Amino acid sequence: MKSLVWTIVLLVMVLGFSGAGIALSDPDPEQPAVNMDSMSVAQLEKAGDLARATKNYEQAMDYFQAAIRKDKKNAVLHNKLGLTLLKTGKNSEARASFQKAMKFNSKYADAVNNVGAVYFVDRNLGQAVRYFKKAVALDETRPAFHVNLGAAWFGQNKLERAMNEYRRALQLDPESLTRTSNAGVAAQINTTEERARYDYMMAKIYAKLGNVDECLRCLKKAKEGGYRNIGNVYKDEEFSQLRQDQRLSEIAPPPQAK
Repeated sequence: MKSLVWTIVLLVMVLGFSGAGIALSDPDPEQPAVNMDSMSVAQLEKAGDLARATKNYEQAMDYFQAAIRKDKKNAVLHNKLGLTLLKTGKNSEARASFQKAMKFNSKYADAVNNVGAVYFVDRNLGQAVRYFKKAVALDETRPAFHVNLGAAWFGQNKLERAMNEYRRALQLDPESLTRTSNAGVAAQINTTEERARYDYMMAKIYAKLGNVDECLRCLKKAKEGGYRNIGNVYKDEEFSQLRQDQRLSEIAPPPQAK
């Protein structure tokens, strides 16, 4: 594919944060340092969660590492440390943390997915596909896993496979392709041509699902992006039920009768 630029959207892959308990801010030199040795694993984990929620990633790493020293085989803690490391650009260390989580819990689907996310960010799409597929096999009901696998297939220009994963994600959660609060990665494409093709592909998926408004929205975006084959809406089977809708003709005028 032509110069795709992939970026990660960290859509947190762990349990939700608790708002009660520890309030974290920048260290106050007049305040005594926190004695992590006196804190329980649960307290350290909560403190790490709150530090990460406030984007204090260095402090979050300290808390998670301290918790792991007390509970070395805690897969959830290794996964949370990996997510924090990934946010700071320490990809190799993040992958190692996710793999430790997998070591201590081989069926931990979130950790498996997150190994795939690191490979995705590193543009090793073959390995990303491998881990995303494994995550889907462990928990087929997670829309984010299908979104991730679809993004990796799209990156390999395997559009039919990508469409199948995106379609399944939308069946599980109609907002899974627009929400940014779940877990996973998303492909961000900064070439106009590729973006337009992606929008046309998404229009097909929404058409098959019967979501006319989203289908038309994507078609409009594809046209505005300069998609060259917009006239194929009158050939592609997915749009057959849409051709009587006047709004379609406003986006792509029907072919002239011969």
